[in-house]
Amino acid sequence: MSDNNSKRLSRSAYGGVKGEDYVPYVPTTEVVPEATGYSIIMGVLFAVIFAAANTYLGLKVGLTISAGIPGAILATGILKSIFKRDTILEANYVASLAAVGESIAGGIIFVLPAIILIGFNLSITTVAIVTIIGGFMGVYFITPVRKYMIVEEHGNLIYPESMAQAEVLVNSSQGGEGFKSVLKGLVVGLGYKVFSGGLGLWNESASYTITAYQGAVVGMDTLASLMGVGFIVGTQTSILMFGGSVVAWLGLIPLIKFFGSFSGTAIFPSTMLISEMTAPQIWSNYIRYIGAGAVAAGGFFSLAKSLPTIITSFKEAMGGFGKSTESNERINQDAPIIWVLAAAILGFLFIWVIPSLGAGPVGALMAVVFSFFFAVVSARMVGVIGASNNPVSGMTIATLLVIASVYKALGATGTGGMRMALLASGIVCVAVAVAGGVAQSLKATYVIGGTPKKIQHGMFLALAVASLMAGATVLLLDSAYGIGSAEVTAPQSTLMKLIVEGIMIGKLPWTLVIIGVMIAAFCALASLPILPVALGLYLPISLNSAIFFGGIVRNFVDKKFKGKDKAKDAAVERGTLIASGLVAGDALTGIAIGLFAALNIKTDLLASVIPNAAFKNLLSLGLFVLLAIWMYNYSIKIKDSVKND
Repeated sequence: MSDNNSKRLSRSAYGGVKGEDYVPYVPTTEVVPEATGYSIIMGVLFAVIFAAANTYLGLKVGLTISAGIPGAILATGILKSIFKRDTILEANYVASLAAVGESIAGGIIFVLPAIILIGFNLSITTVAIVTIIGGFMGVYFITPVRKYMIVEEHGNLIYPESMAQAEVLVNSSQGGEGFKSVLKGLVVGLGYKVFSGGLGLWNESASYTITAYQGAVVGMDTLASLMGVGFIVGTQTSILMFGGSVVAWLGLIPLIKFFGSFSGTAIFPSTMLISEMTAPQIWSNYIRYIGAGAVAAGGFFSLAKSLPTIITSFKEAMGGFGKSTESNERINQDAPIIWVLAAAILGFLFIWVIPSLGAGPVGALMAVVFSFFFAVVSARMVGVIGASNNPVSGMTIATLLVIASVYKALGATGTGGMRMALLASGIVCVAVAVAGGVAQSLKATYVIGGTPKKIQHGMFLALAVASLMAGATVLLLDSAYGIGSAEVTAPQSTLMKLIVEGIMIGKLPWTLVIIGVMIAAFCALASLPILPVALGLYLPISLNSAIFFGGIVRNFVDKKFKGKDKAKDAAVERGTLIASGLVAGDALTGIAIGLFAALNIKTDLLASVIPNAAFKNLLSLGLFVLLAIWMYNYSIKIKDSVKND
């Protein structure tokens, strides 16, 4: 392999050239180790660890933490320091397998715990079966559209976390100033998380209730990782996401509270009087249905837009059926079409005939169809907003609405019908989550110069093994605390339980869902990107405001060097590296905190140092602002020769 120590990720990695003309970081003419014993074993081990940690965190707070970037840093460090191997493709392989651990955790926590909530037992075997079948489809269903989304749409679809992962891999492998930037960001993100989410010295969120405005709430999740993601996705996407939250939290919620306060009875689906509800409770009981409708409609609009390409891709793929799929260039070596067909056919048969699933032929067919459609949509969404913000639960809600309705029409009602609908939807949920994670890894692999089919095969192996640990984590938490308790709230699964119960007993707030669809239709007619706005409606304003804050920092950096493209590119690249480090540091520490919590080890030793809650809120905001100022100042410190060019 040639010496890459003086190389950096080229500007063309972000666009500016046609995808087929892009030259990857590791040229395809070089023979470089990739799927080796070192990378396979390490990747599977990381997938297991990240799956367990993210399953805990997801059931606890409803969020998972990206594993691709911390996986890349860990892989590079361990391969170089312990095994004395300096091959970036091996590190990318490990990072990709690590990322699938987070993907399956996200897929599992959204639906499967709802089976426990409706009164059924859930076994590790059932979790593993659902995960393996869904993961099999998620890994390979995006094969026919990989070339379109990653190669043909090069520079148009951002894949922010993929590019961050690629930057981390390049700079970690070669050291130098770039690696120092990533390392500084990692240390700052790690330290910030230790003192906030770990030791509890200050809060990880700050909020303010506007009492005079129907109790509306504004707030911010003061997480270093969210600021980093905001910088990476840029101003336009973060503004649209925040705009959606403004509509929801400062428009719809006060409107519901204003009119609902005059009602002396609870308004479905809530069992509380609106006059007694807080803004978060109104959001949880009403707005999330609107957001789910918008996300689902956005997914369908995206799917319809991509349909011609999907059809063309399948025609091309089927035209090559039975022929060699090998290419001289490893970055074009897709998994053979037989894997796609096997995923569809075997997926259908297994879902139908395995007794513990009991889905029947109709349920099996719906699961396969929805898995394919939303896998493609998920892969595209990740290209816009990254896997961390991929609205998997929104697409799962749309799936559950249809599958549960069909089961009810066929006579499968009661808790038995609910269980069948949840298991079928759970398979789709895993497929969608995994497809997004695989697409992210394939983009990073394309930029670095790896082999798509090796990544896909490895990710399927890793998820099959990690599914057992994720299932064990769910059952451990249920045994220790109880799913749905204050310690393990399982927010998404609670919502899924409400939806499936609503359909089976004939009650569901369709009006709210349709309102979300109409908002998505407005965005389509106004030529606004639907997904970011829908996410703004669906996700808490505190999360989107933090991402928006990171986008503002990016905007200030852009304006600092307005009219100086070379200087702006250098500053944005420097900022992206520090942002990647912040995300990685936050993620690594968050996983460690999750592991301590799973072991019932108390970490918030400094929580009582500052007893005043209001002061803690101000401290959280103040430190978050200081973090933003530091990030901005670090980003703009580029060489004078570049500034004046």
